[in-house]
Amino acid sequence: MSLTLTRTDLLKEQNFIDGQWCDSSSGARYEVADPASGAQFAAVPASCAVDAAQATAAAQAALPAWRALPARERARFLKRWHALIVANTDDLAKLMSREQGKPLAEARGEVAYGASYVEWFAEEAVRSYGDVIPAQVRGKQLTVTKEAVGVVAAITPWNFPLAMIARKIAPALAAGCTVVAKPAEDTPLTALALARLAEEAGLPAGVLNIVTTSRDRAQDVVGAWLADARVRKITFTGSTAVGKLLACDSAGTLKRLSLELGGNAPFIVFDDADLDAAVDGLMAAKFRNGGQTCVSPNRVYVHDAVYAAFTQKLAARVEALRVGPATWEEAQIGPMINARAVDKIEAHVRDALAKGGRLVVGGKRVNDGVASGPNYYAPTVIAEANHDMALASEETFGPVVPLFRFSDEDQVVKLANDTPYGLAAYFYTRDIVRVARVAERLETGLVGINEGVLASEAAPFGGVKESGYGREGSRYGLDDYLQTKYRCQGGLA
Repeated sequence: MSLTLTRTDLLKEQNFIDGQWCDSSSGARYEVADPASGAQFAAVPASCAVDAAQATAAAQAALPAWRALPARERARFLKRWHALIVANTDDLAKLMSREQGKPLAEARGEVAYGASYVEWFAEEAVRSYGDVIPAQVRGKQLTVTKEAVGVVAAITPWNFPLAMIARKIAPALAAGCTVVAKPAEDTPLTALALARLAEEAGLPAGVLNIVTTSRDRAQDVVGAWLADARVRKITFTGSTAVGKLLACDSAGTLKRLSLELGGNAPFIVFDDADLDAAVDGLMAAKFRNGGQTCVSPNRVYVHDAVYAAFTQKLAARVEALRVGPATWEEAQIGPMINARAVDKIEAHVRDALAKGGRLVVGGKRVNDGVASGPNYYAPTVIAEANHDMALASEETFGPVVPLFRFSDEDQVVKLANDTPYGLAAYFYTRDIVRVARVAERLETGLVGINEGVLASEAAPFGGVKESGYGREGSRYGLDDYLQTKYRCQGGLA
């Protein structure tokens, strides 16, 4: 895929620290590759702890002035940033598709989705209300105010390189925090382009700092932030294993944490469901970004009475999906992010078939025709799935749909909840009483009811159990970047 941008200045290959574009202090760099071909096309700093500390110092120095700005003035910066993101949608989408692999249509959608968080929190910035508490005795006034937490470290994943960083930076800036951020090793360029647009929007130096680094040095960068008392909050989206490490290692300075971690989402089709609507919902939820999403259905439970019909309808839709690179306008499924991802998908499919699964569609790598490259995998449906299979307990993070059978509601709710994770769940039914009953019993932070698309800037996003804590988006998302201060004033009588 060629990378021809209208604005060539959006392709940045340096860190952004204290309003300046700069290399790593060591001069080390690493290559960014196109997952569609494996070709390297850019190089960015392989930063170290020294660079992380420089970013923290810049954010700390900028904090007092930024926090003191009236909320409406902070909102104006965010609105200018939002307008620039929207105006440069095509370039941002091309950049994202090149480094992440998703089809251009999806990349454009992600730009709009990420921008919606910037706009939302620009509007929420002016709604950080406090309280007046009725005094218990005469002569006192009791008030509660909200204040910015301080310097925030944002660590973001590769699967949504624009939306995830926007969803973290926007509320932090709206609340009056300053930010140091490390984008994922595989997808640093989209984050750097956002920083360029924030710079153009007039964001003061040091308020937003982006530090890139290679996989082997990521622990050094993040470790510097974990150990630094000036960093008061960590916000992270990624694996549960890494989230647990962050929780442990941040305890020394008692940082605030927002953790959006792994999932094992169930998708339940009851016998009274509208099967066509359920197939539509599953296609939207499962195959977005090639199945590389944390809320992607990982276990699909279908009632015995409709199992055959649902399988047939789903197989026809999955078989029709077009696999190819972002440059192909008809592409619906792009390459997986890297060889490790494809290896895991292949291992899960092989294990499922060895343990009694029946291959309905797909089940193989793709490396011919339009989809010619090392990281493509065919959209796959496996029938007769069971809980001995690895894919029942591990996130596949790819375009594989395992179909499990069930016979009654209590059974399937128990199976759905039988996981340490609790991010998202979906179910389809036309029984209004069942809707209320099942939605309450599912142990997840997000529930889709006759709907496969959950995320919205107006709604709180986050999980329970080992899927993390904290919420992103919505009016609740601003609270994670604010701390509560109680004031008691006496001598008033």
